[in-house]
Amino acid sequence: MKIYQQMKFDRKKYKDDLLLDFYKYILKPRMIEEKMLILLRQGKISKWFSGIGQEAIAVGSTLALEPDDYILPMHRNLGVFTSRGIPLERLFAQFQGKDLGFTKGRDRSFHFGSNEHHIIGMISHLGPQLSVGSGLALADLLNNDKKVTIAFSGDGGTSEGEFHEALNVAAVWNLPIIFMIENNGYGLSTPVNEQYKCEWLKDKGIGYGMEAVQVDGNNLLEVYSTVRHYASELRQDPRPILIEALTFRMRGHEEASGTKYVPKHLMDAWAKKDPVINYETFLKRQGVLNDHIIEEIREYIKKEIDEGLATAYAEPLPEASVATEEADLYAPYEFTPTPPKNKVMNPKRFVDAVSDGLRQAMEQYPNSVIMGQDIAEYGGVFKITQGFVEQFGKGRVRNTPLCESAIVGIGLGLSVKKYKAIVEMQFADFVTCGFNQIVNNLAKVHYRWGQNADVVVRMPTGAGVGAGPFHSQSNEAWFFHTPGLKIVYPSTPYDAKGLLTASIEEPNPVMYFEHKALYRSITEDIPDDYYTLPIGKARVVQKGEDVSIITYGMGVHWAKQIAAELFPDHPETVEILDLRTLLPWDKEAVEATVKKTGKVIVAHEDNITGGIGAEIAAWIAEHCFQHLDAPVMREGSLDTPVPFAAPLEQIYLPKERIKDKVNTLLNF
Repeated sequence: MKIYQQMKFDRKKYKDDLLLDFYKYILKPRMIEEKMLILLRQGKISKWFSGIGQEAIAVGSTLALEPDDYILPMHRNLGVFTSRGIPLERLFAQFQGKDLGFTKGRDRSFHFGSNEHHIIGMISHLGPQLSVGSGLALADLLNNDKKVTIAFSGDGGTSEGEFHEALNVAAVWNLPIIFMIENNGYGLSTPVNEQYKCEWLKDKGIGYGMEAVQVDGNNLLEVYSTVRHYASELRQDPRPILIEALTFRMRGHEEASGTKYVPKHLMDAWAKKDPVINYETFLKRQGVLNDHIIEEIREYIKKEIDEGLATAYAEPLPEASVATEEADLYAPYEFTPTPPKNKVMNPKRFVDAVSDGLRQAMEQYPNSVIMGQDIAEYGGVFKITQGFVEQFGKGRVRNTPLCESAIVGIGLGLSVKKYKAIVEMQFADFVTCGFNQIVNNLAKVHYRWGQNADVVVRMPTGAGVGAGPFHSQSNEAWFFHTPGLKIVYPSTPYDAKGLLTASIEEPNPVMYFEHKALYRSITEDIPDDYYTLPIGKARVVQKGEDVSIITYGMGVHWAKQIAAELFPDHPETVEILDLRTLLPWDKEAVEATVKKTGKVIVAHEDNITGGIGAEIAAWIAEHCFQHLDAPVMREGSLDTPVPFAAPLEQIYLPKERIKDKVNTLLNF
């Protein structure tokens, strides 16, 4: 690994006062770290990821930006937080899991954000912060705000798929963002020669068509000058820049891992390049600094640290409350239904209702952006967004590369900037490629540090169209187990429009499922005007007395057909409850239908094992046992992938088995 043998500080025309301020900024995180290592040994904090030796990158980058430019740091970037003026008592309380911190004890160290300080912290999965940064930059581009975002990555993180996706989209869309790679020699214990094959990480910029430069990451002035130069350019000429900052990790990945795997000669060589000591020496030679001033500065910082720690220590640990934990899962939102302003109704297919709701929601919310593959001029593979580009423009209707994860992350970044993001998965099956962003970023962000995720992920789903294993899956159960998400799954054109508009109004992340076999097979009179329906409320499709079918999506139509086939003269035999929303699901409506009929089958198209029906059936057994006249039954598709050939797909789907279960229940 390249080592800059001699550190050459170029003060340019920077005044002495500025250079002295820089010294205070770079010394503070070093002194905090030294204190943290002592506290770690004393058992007063649980873990520490040291940035000793790398402070110049965090401090220089932060000082080079405007205070309201967003920064997305990582776990060795303490200097970002201190340089942005975060009160030390809050920072130390965060490290101790106290309420005074930023996550109410729900996350540790630097896994938090603060919009007040324009910082978005990382999650442990390396890479997602790059796409979130691209979303912030997109918002600035759309607003013409002349802002710049900087997102950090380590050398190890550049091997993640998210690195490629985020940089590729940023380059294609000319987003004003700086990707700062801290190349510190090791990803935990993996050296860089086992991490990438190119000579330098800056070489990766070539593949994305973006400018890329390399800097001495231990040289505070070089980092500052480089970032400031490009930030100034990007405000006038938006585009992404890749900066590789060469540095070295002088301590373990975290303190428990140690550094025994690092050759001693490397540690010795980089120790001579200590960014704090070298900058201090430079200032002494310049006559800006002397031992007396150093002592004064150190005493001031030490006092600030001690006072911050005293305040943090005095804070009690969070008081555990189930009600508080559950209340903070979602961003506060009081739904008020919007009825249509006029009564004009016209027949609309399911696909037209979705398109109608999407278009009218975008009219209602000028701060909404829709992103997905082929959704612009082509109108999407199902033609739902046909004509949208002509109405809303390319800025708000954005074709994306094939990068599901990055687009979800960009949606979160837009949400931070008060946009509403609508993300289309071409098929629900493809959401696997964006899974991490959904379950670890969107779903947890409000619970962790109070940031809402105003993102709707639309997903054409379901079988019955001969599309085979990779275009037919019902995968709603994947997300049903993830606290923080909402899941909507309509079965009719009326619900499809009203629940989609409500999902877009909702400030929380919504997984919105659209059964593609229903797109052009059912038609219903629905209002021409904009309207919303409540999320979380089920609907009784058909009243009945003897048996209840609780279902959703295509299951609703199967249930209606089964009731008509079995009881053509007595449809009131079967009550059909359409859940419509799967998370949160309507327990009151489920209890009401159980009490009414005493016999229940929970049915869905998804595979039966681990499906949503299992949870609902278990809840009924636990909470409604006294109202039951027969065992709770459930039915779903076979526990196989979705087959292609029509005869195989028919036995895979549960319709006939649902019919058998209804007869069994009635005869119990």
